Amino acid sequence: MKKSFLILLFGVFSVLTSFAQDTIIKGSVLDGTTGEPIPDVTVTIEETAQVVRTDANGEFQFPGIIPLGEQVLKIEKIDYETKRYPIVVNEGKTVDISGMTLDYDSSDKKDLFIISISDDNLNSEDDGLTDNISGLLQASRDVFLNAAAFDFSATFFRPRGLDNANGKILINGIEMNKQFSGRPQWGNWGGLNDIQRNQEFTMGMSANDYTFGDLAGSNNIIMRASKYRKGGRISFASANRSYTGRVMASYNSGILEGGWSYSILASRRYGDEGFVDGTLYDSNSFFAAVEKKINEKHSINFTSIYAQNRRGRSTAITQEVFNLKGNTYNPLWGEQDGEIRNSRVREINEPILMLNHFWDISSKIKLNTNVAYQFGTIGNTRVDNGGTRLVDFNGQNSYIGGARNPDPAYYQNLPSYHLRFPNLSPYNYQQAYLAEQDFRNDGQFDWNALYLGNDIAKNQGGNSIYAIQEDRNDDSQFSINTILDTDLSDRIRLNANLSYRNLKSENFAELKDLLGGTGFLDVDFFAEETVGGTPVSLEDLAQSDTNNPNRIVQEGDRYKYNYDINADVISAFAQAQFKYNKVDFYIGANFSQTSYQRNGLYENGNFLNNSFGKGEKLDFSNYGVKAGATYKITGRHLIDVNTSYFTKAPTIRNSYSNARQNNNTVTGLESESAQAIDLSYIYRSPIVKARLTAFYSGFENGTDVGFYFTEDLAGLGIDNGDAFVQEVTTNIGRRNIGAELGIEAQITPTIKLKGAASFGQYTFSNNPNLYLTSDNFDGEVRFGDGTTNLKDLHVAGGPERAYQIGFEYRDPDYWWVGATSNFFSNAYVDASGLRRSANFTTDYDGQPIVGYDDDIARGLLKQEQFDDYMLVNIIGGKSWRIDGYYLGFFATINNVFNESFRTGGFEQSRLGTYDRVLEDTSRPNGEVFGSRYFFGNGTTYYLNVYVRF
Repeated sequence: MKKSFLILLFGVFSVLTSFAQDTIIKGSVLDGTTGEPIPDVTVTIEETAQVVRTDANGEFQFPGIIPLGEQVLKIEKIDYETKRYPIVVNEGKTVDISGMTLDYDSSDKKDLFIISISDDNLNSEDDGLTDNISGLLQASRDVFLNAAAFDFSATFFRPRGLDNANGKILINGIEMNKQFSGRPQWGNWGGLNDIQRNQEFTMGMSANDYTFGDLAGSNNIIMRASKYRKGGRISFASANRSYTGRVMASYNSGILEGGWSYSILASRRYGDEGFVDGTLYDSNSFFAAVEKKINEKHSINFTSIYAQNRRGRSTAITQEVFNLKGNTYNPLWGEQDGEIRNSRVREINEPILMLNHFWDISSKIKLNTNVAYQFGTIGNTRVDNGGTRLVDFNGQNSYIGGARNPDPAYYQNLPSYHLRFPNLSPYNYQQAYLAEQDFRNDGQFDWNALYLGNDIAKNQGGNSIYAIQEDRNDDSQFSINTILDTDLSDRIRLNANLSYRNLKSENFAELKDLLGGTGFLDVDFFAEETVGGTPVSLEDLAQSDTNNPNRIVQEGDRYKYNYDINADVISAFAQAQFKYNKVDFYIGANFSQTSYQRNGLYENGNFLNNSFGKGEKLDFSNYGVKAGATYKITGRHLIDVNTSYFTKAPTIRNSYSNARQNNNTVTGLESESAQAIDLSYIYRSPIVKARLTAFYSGFENGTDVGFYFTEDLAGLGIDNGDAFVQEVTTNIGRRNIGAELGIEAQITPTIKLKGAASFGQYTFSNNPNLYLTSDNFDGEVRFGDGTTNLKDLHVAGGPERAYQIGFEYRDPDYWWVGATSNFFSNAYVDASGLRRSANFTTDYDGQPIVGYDDDIARGLLKQEQFDDYMLVNIIGGKSWRIDGYYLGFFATINNVFNESFRTGGFEQSRLGTYDRVLEDTSRPNGEVFGSRYFFGNGTTYYLNVYVRF
């Protein structure tokens, strides 16, 4: 039976690869200004979906069976204006159209979008609340994806409900997603816009030449010196979004005598604050690439990237704070000596070095081998208010600490705190009024109070009670891969990739600033409990490192936590692509082996037997398969389908319940599995382009680890139920289903109409498992059956539904203007898992809460849906050509009518039982612990002026 099957398979394969070819279309494409050949130009025979790319000499040739009669060749490349050439194809003849030209696209508006997207992603948080995947879409010509990248991204809209951990970013074929979070670190190449223009984007799980991919697509940024158009560019930008100014200069040599080429770029972005108050921006970016073409078969390219970025952070705020201060308010900054100082600053310094070898083994076989090394630091500062000071208690020296929270938006500073009791006295109203006036008139971080507190402690012979802590990740990663691309025949193409990544990640807290103090005692005061408010002695405090007890740390010292993570990933990928007259299809598979191991460098006082030294080594074996096909009904009408199933190792972040303090791994940790299918109808004509897609994605065995302080842990026997906890959620199931539409019509040579729509529903498909860990209690705590009731709730992450209508006018005199109206709905708050566990129904004594009402409880736990909103954006520009120079500008105004809207938010888990949540939500003057929200920008602008030579 097996022999017969192999004979049949061989026969089918022979038939598929034996088509005759006696008609040829070939040619070349040149730069309309310089006359030099242009590589990587996409050449398409319209109405057929047959596509090829020009080689290094700008030449192309269509393989296989060629359609006869009158045809149109479309030639296009990023940075150039698309052109169409009519041809006539006769049977058995060769059509040679060498010397076609492409002219530089002087409107240059793509620069705007790349800048905007990169800056949005630079603001991403570790928890993913402000992440989106728009950066993946920069190079796409798809109508819907352009709308998602350029207009929808301001709302943190996620196409198909997927975030950027579900996509792959590559540079020169090397994957750049971080192993810690699975997300790309956009700041590593921020500000390098002019050298990011050569990109290859693959939508979803469709065939990709470099990687197996992921559901949100894959984007390979090509940074080879020989691939850049010869010439230079200088630009200046002004904005009020994330930075206020940017200068950039770049130059590309083109291919010089001897086969050498080089490319360089330098840029600076700066600003005391962006749209949100106190968000400083200080970034310098540098890029250099050198390539040597050794001979016709071998070329070597070296790429170096350094994109330093330092910026002030903002945070989510409650509705009460928003009502008092508006959407530009940021509680993290205050004035010090007349200067704005942000307490939370994120700084990235991670250079990237790459060496790429390109080997054309033959005209049909290419091998690309890449080596990369990335190293450096990522730091996030915050105030450490856990310091201690010396006091005299009953004639004995004791230490007391845990200073007051200095956050100006802390709940005790707000009017609602003073109005929280139902029987209000005039004094309560007076205190609330004073709090409101103080917050309205100032409400900013009080740096002087921190210095004063430290000065008092110093005068009493004590240490700093406040300090600036920087949470550091010092990573060094080595990557190597080899990518094979071979044409087995005119119809069949094979891609393969073998790669290895090794990561050593140092994770520690560094004392950044003593704020005028003399030292900081390295103990965890908050981990200990007091009885009746009695201060405790120094010896009783939990040590950050019992091997160095009672250590007084200075600026630049490591303290609090210190551990390494070592990670290794080996992966292999293979894919076959088949192209025929009526159908194209592909099939691919991958396999990977991932391992993590924590090595604790401190012995934490709360985890004496499980914090120092190497922990358990985690190993994950993963695999995936995918397949897809495009059926060409006619040249204008196509049906496309893609399906996949694969597993992914959990990220480092979600593999350890509390890596800063111990070696504990997540109980029940498994690889997440994903299955997906999408079906598209595509229509293409010279006037109208449209795509309608239905999609489904299902996820199982997901894991998430969160951190927060709660007052309501029922039945645990700890004081007041207070604890800082790690919430571990496993066995998470999700279901994403919906449809998306993109359509544009070139109704006149100068006017284009466009529209886009996304209709989705992204929900939890089961009740995941949930448990808590903490310093304040032993082991893992589960409530009831150990699950949380999330099934059918919506997964937070931007609006599920988005609609756009717009137009663009391009005048023959090189000026253009466009506008879009964008409507968004069905965005939801991130639901608290603790509130939806059995803890919600349990009293402090472990018994059911008396007076619990199911109807009221359903109302309390109903997931909040945000209000709908509409954003109007306008864009336009003008360019001139003067003696071989291109001079121009473009500008955009986003959210023209200053619409106020929420981009996301989360329920606080500080209150986690029915009676406490009911009490808080029933307050006539508003909740004290209401949900916290992220608010979108109001009206913003961006202006860019440039000269190209």
